[in-house]
Amino acid sequence: MVRHVILWTLNPELTEDEKESVKAGIKEGLEGLVGKVPGLIDVKVHISGRLPSSNADVMLDSTLESEEALKCYSRHPEHVAIADCRVRPYTVQRCCLDYKV
Repeated sequence: MVRHVILWTLNPELTEDEKESVKAGIKEGLEGLVGKVPGLIDVKVHISGRLPSSNADVMLDSTLESEEALKCYSRHPEHVAIADCRVRPYTVQRCCLDYKV
C-alpha cells in the first residue's frame, strides 16, 4: 500500500469566507473519489482544527493499493477535474509526501 499526503496553502488574497468555501469544496471533491478511482482505498481531507503553529491550510491523507494505483489516480479524469477546478486556482503552495506502508 501507498500513502499519498498533500499539504496546500491557500491564496492569502482569499477572504476567510472564501477560504472556508474552498476548503469545503476540496474536501467534498477529493473524498468523493473513493469508489470512483480504481485502487484508491481511503481519502481524508483535513480542513478544520488547524493550530496557529501550522503553515498549511489543507491536508489530503489518502491510501492507495500500490505505486501503480497512485500513478493512475494522478491521471484519472475525475481527479484531474477536481484538481483543476477546486484546488489549483485557490492554492499557492503544495507539498507532497508519498511513501510505502
